[in-house]
Amino acid sequence: MVVRRLAGSLGAEVTGFDLSKPLDQDAKNEIQDLLHEHLVLFFPSQDLNAAEHVQLGRCFGTLEAHPHLKNPSSNDHPEIFELAASHGGVADEWHTDITFQEKPAIMSILRMVKCPPVGGDTMWSSMYAAYDALSEPMQALCSDLTALHDASPHGQDEKMAIHPVVRVHPVTGKKALYVNEHFTRRIVELSHSESDVILRYLTKWIAMPQFTVRYSWAADTVAMWDNRCTQHYVLNDFEGERLIQRVTIMGDEPHGDSASRKWAPQLSSQGAIRRHDSKLRRFLRTTKTQ
Repeated sequence: MVVRRLAGSLGAEVTGFDLSKPLDQDAKNEIQDLLHEHLVLFFPSQDLNAAEHVQLGRCFGTLEAHPHLKNPSSNDHPEIFELAASHGGVADEWHTDITFQEKPAIMSILRMVKCPPVGGDTMWSSMYAAYDALSEPMQALCSDLTALHDASPHGQDEKMAIHPVVRVHPVTGKKALYVNEHFTRRIVELSHSESDVILRYLTKWIAMPQFTVRYSWAADTVAMWDNRCTQHYVLNDFEGERLIQRVTIMGDEPHGDSASRKWAPQLSSQGAIRRHDSKLRRFLRTTKTQ
C-alpha cells in the first residue's frame, strides 16, 4: 500500500490495495486509521462490482439506502445509491450527507462508474481545519450553539433534526464545524437576523481554499470519506454522463462539547410566525414528549 497526500488539510490517494477482496481486521483497521488521518481517501483503478461494493461498506457498519432519492430499477442492490448527472443533477452545494437525520451518516464509499473526460471534479473540505482557524471567541460562541437541519432540498420539509454547530468526533476527539448550506436552516439559540449572519459567514468560511482538496476523477476510482468531519461539493462544469454509485454507513448521534452552555431557543413572537419557527416549535414539542 502506497499513500500519497493530496493537500495540506485533507486527502490522500492510496495505491497497491485491492478493495474487491474481503477485508480482514488488520486491513480494516489500517483503512480506518488512514481515514482518521486524511479524512478522505481515493483508491484508483479498482475492479469492484456492485456486490463487492456492498460487501466493502458492510465491513465498516450498517448500510442504509438514501431516504428520499430513488434508485433506477436496474439496480439490484438497495443499499447502493446511484446518481447519473444526465437525469439526476449533481450536489453542487457544500454539504455533509443527510444531516437532517437524528443519526446521520458516519462514512460514505463512492465508486465512479463513468465520468466525463473533463470536469465534474469533487471537492472536500476539512471541518477540523475550518474550526481550528476560527478565532477563539468565535470558537467559543459556535460551541455553545445548535442548529436545525431539514430535508427541504429533497421535498421533505418535515424531516428535521437539531445538531451541535460544533461536534466532537467520537474517535479522534477533535472538534469540527457541523453546519452546511444545503441542509442547515437556522441556529436555534439566535434570532433570525443573528442566525442568518452567522450561518452565512460559516458556510462561506468552510469553502476557503486552504481547507479543501479537489479530485479529478477516472472511472473505477473508489473514494471513502468521513462525514463527521468533512463537507463535499461537486463541480457542475461538464458535459456528458457522470454516473456514481455510493453506499452510506450509518449512523451515530452528533455530540458537542459537554462543557458547552445550553441557551434557550429563540423563537419569533411578533407578527406571523415564520415557517422555520413553526417547524422548530413542533419539533421541540415532539422531542419533549418522547
